[in-house]
Amino acid sequence: MARYTGPKTRIARKFRDPIFGADKSYDKKAYPPGQHGANRRKKQSEYGIQLMEKQKAKYTYGILERQFRKLFDKASRKGGVTGEVLLQLIESRLDNVVYRLGIAKTRSQARQLVSHRHITVNGSVVNIPSYLLREGDSVGVRERSKSLEVVNDALASRVSYSWLDWDNAKMEGKFNNYPQRADIPENINEQAIVELYSK
Repeated sequence: MARYTGPKTRIARKFRDPIFGADKSYDKKAYPPGQHGANRRKKQSEYGIQLMEKQKAKYTYGILERQFRKLFDKASRKGGVTGEVLLQLIESRLDNVVYRLGIAKTRSQARQLVSHRHITVNGSVVNIPSYLLREGDSVGVRERSKSLEVVNDALASRVSYSWLDWDNAKMEGKFNNYPQRADIPENINEQAIVELYSK
């Protein structure tokens, strides 16, 4: 299955959480989509809850199943709490770091900027959105892309994060370290994902 490009509000309503950011349509209908969405009182099984958490994480970060599984396998081989390490690895993806630095307004826009060769890592152009950054790597906007209106609009309303540094003059940021779980603002129950994959 290819990447999801359908209505985002429908997905947010499915998870009962505005995972793609502020959404007026979601505020009007904060219940599951479908004919019986507002009246549905079906009790979810433990497996259903775990699967929902995994799908929520995949949709939030725009990752497909195979990529997600590979990241989980990598996280389970590393030391530490598997769920926390999984989120740290996902946060270190290039498309996500471009979004967190404020170069793009959404993760899908960040993904497009990366794949269209507007982003550099340590001075070299990288066009792989799933590229995993290491601590100390610098991420910047390519010289000839610095005048892009999309980039400048996004930077005007950027939010800063403790694990990232941003130099506005150079239009370059630094991935200092992997974020702690408390610093990641996403509403994801990573323990449920670990339990799902551990079955």
